[in-house]
Amino acid sequence: MSDIMVDQPLKPEKTTVGNNLQQQHKQDEEQQPQQSVRRENAEYEDEELHRLLVPDITQLPLTPPSAVESNFVSYFAPDCVIGLASTHLAFKEKGGIMAVDFNVGKSNRSGMKVTGKRKKNAQHFESNTALCKVCTDDDSYIVRWGSLLEVNERLIKQPELLNLSADKEGYIAIVMPKPSDWLKASLLSLEEFKKLRALC
Repeated sequence: MSDIMVDQPLKPEKTTVGNNLQQQHKQDEEQQPQQSVRRENAEYEDEELHRLLVPDITQLPLTPPSAVESNFVSYFAPDCVIGLASTHLAFKEKGGIMAVDFNVGKSNRSGMKVTGKRKKNAQHFESNTALCKVCTDDDSYIVRWGSLLEVNERLIKQPELLNLSADKEGYIAIVMPKPSDWLKASLLSLEEFKKLRALC
């Protein structure tokens, strides 16, 4: 047997290169609007991010907020924080407040420690019991209140806190009023106090 080779003419295969190029061109044309939309969205997001990170200087406050104002939220608890009103006579005297004395009555109020959820060891005072004595150069004022939970011991060493920040670090004490306490109905909110003192 002999192998016979027969030359057969090769059939030209259909080339799809031309078709592929046309399809690729069509796909590119279709994707161009999508890419431009994506590009526009990315640019818009970059502008928004820049606007948030770098605010307009004309809209910034003259003095930046303190760390306490920006990181903490004030809320009201059933306890009452006792302090001196900004219009108290002690602030108007020459030299301001010089000392705060918690050693009034039969015991030293600063030595009292309250523990637990039910505030064990809280001292229950009558409405006219002295809480502390605030002293100026020429005079002294007695602060009176009800059930004592805590006194601000920092005032013993730093009485100037009352002059500098009476409504925050310079508070006098924390008390817990009873629900039936006669004081509860007579307490004023900050807005009512300002209205009463004509501070608004």
